[in-house]
Amino acid sequence: MTNETETIVALATPNGIGAIGVIRLSGPDAIIIAQKVWKGKDLRKQASHTLHFGRIMDGDMVLDEVVASLFVAPRSYTRENVVEISCHGSNYIIESIIKLFIKNGARSAKAGEFTLRAFLNGQLDLSQAEAVADLIASNSKASQQIALQQLRGGFSSQLQSLRDQLVTFASLIELELDFAEEDVEFANRDQLKKLIHEITKVIGSLIQSFELGNAIKNGVNTVIAGRPNAGKSTLLNALLNEERAIVSHIPGTTRDTIEEVLNIKGINFRLIDTAGIREATDAIEQIGVQRTMEKISQSALLLYVFDAEQITAEELNSDLESLQKPGVAMLIVANKADLLTGAQIANLPKDAIVISAKEKQHIEELKQKIYGAAIKEQLTGHETLVTNIRHLEALQKTEEALIRVLSGVDSVTSDFLSMDIKQALHYLGEITGAVTTDDLLENIFSKFCIGK
Repeated sequence: MTNETETIVALATPNGIGAIGVIRLSGPDAIIIAQKVWKGKDLRKQASHTLHFGRIMDGDMVLDEVVASLFVAPRSYTRENVVEISCHGSNYIIESIIKLFIKNGARSAKAGEFTLRAFLNGQLDLSQAEAVADLIASNSKASQQIALQQLRGGFSSQLQSLRDQLVTFASLIELELDFAEEDVEFANRDQLKKLIHEITKVIGSLIQSFELGNAIKNGVNTVIAGRPNAGKSTLLNALLNEERAIVSHIPGTTRDTIEEVLNIKGINFRLIDTAGIREATDAIEQIGVQRTMEKISQSALLLYVFDAEQITAEELNSDLESLQKPGVAMLIVANKADLLTGAQIANLPKDAIVISAKEKQHIEELKQKIYGAAIKEQLTGHETLVTNIRHLEALQKTEEALIRVLSGVDSVTSDFLSMDIKQALHYLGEITGAVTTDDLLENIFSKFCIGK
């Protein structure tokens, strides 16, 4: 665990040569340590949230001309004294300044230690702290919006409201235990049942939102599969609008998977072009076909592409039957529409999306179908979505505890009822950090970058 009496230091900007580097100091002695090596206005006498030009001095030697940003406790990210030094982005200069701060009383920060201090000092709750890491890692508009909403406390406030209502009933049931001999009932059982129904409905909705939230946060695994020469690689190139995959009329050209990212309406789809599905003619192709089947099983969405001019109805039905996997949504894509007559198009399956990858016909319509298949609900940017597996597991355990409360509300004694409500409160508290352990905090914050 962090020692909050120490002042910590780290580079807050990425490693490598750049125009500037920002070095962050946080702790009770941050301003004093900075002042020891500072030539300029006395930082100890300056107001919070001010910028100051000066020099960093190692004895009589000037290390760099810098700008110091001053944040006086508690008006800072960590609620401690914070000084941020913006210096030139030379690795030598950055390392020299950090070493100088350490020499004068600071120590190197651990991964995520600044945000850990923000949590321990009450600036953020645990779910908000985790949202900081999600915001840094966001690679699409949708994932950025979800992380930002969670950072602002949208998820936390919803959970806190549920927890407050449960606490009220828990306290009434605890009061009943104090008057057990008088057989007094303080907690209205009908009201408790109504509350549990309402809370489980909300929690159930949050649990169901994880599939969508996880897809937005991590991207949607989307496999392009089909028989050789169906036009899978041509379709990948058409979707990306670039020549990413080798295209050839020779069957079996793609022998290993090719992965690229396509962004549709702010959602990242990880497109995976796979080897054609057929009886392999050699060992290498056989491995490619096996990998195709593995990728399909691991995907959220399958684009089954077939040559609408060549495939028979029996072959099409056989492929569709063999490729259906539990939990994997499938879009049927009829390719090479430019070679078909109107009658041939009319005979295709009704749910088939008819395109020409080579001529880039109906590619935009296909993108809309891809988006709709993965993002089934309308995103407004205001809904609460669960994106963290730790939060999902805690919600599931909360739901189980509440179901036990509901099943025993009319039959078990107050002490057992109290235990189940406390369990539900415990698991809800784990999400926001009302209930924590050192192991949990270390596991969460060790995944952060140094300097954050």
